Amino acid sequence: QVQLVESGGGLVQPGGSLRLSCEASGSIFLIQTMGWYRHATGKQRELVATVTKFGSTNYADSVRGRFTISRDYAKNMVTLQMNSLKPEDTAVYYCNADVAPTTSWGPTNYWGQGTQVTVSS
Repeated sequence: QVQLVESGGGLVQPGGSLRLSCEASGSIFLIQTMGWYRHATGKQRELVATVTKFGSTNYADSVRGRFTISRDYAKNMVTLQMNSLKPEDTAVYYCNADVAPTTSWGPTNYWGQGTQVTVSS
């Protein structure tokens, strides 16, 4: 009953910027944590950035200072502003969220379908 839909991926040149968005919909009482992971060719899926319901953020060392994660609590949306993009950032980016559908049901982890980010000249 919960869907995560990502948008904003695309092709950019090194040094460029992209803004990814993820909107959660369905049966949502609260979202404990929302964030972004990425899966690059030849590598395992890795954490990019997360933000908790308290507003605490966590970034991968490789993106800290270049990427900024933020939440719109009213819209159940999380965004990832990506600046100074590098070819190494090329990957499929997946939205992730821990969602509690009711007051009596604990959070369940959900994944979006992913959006492609390609950084190339």
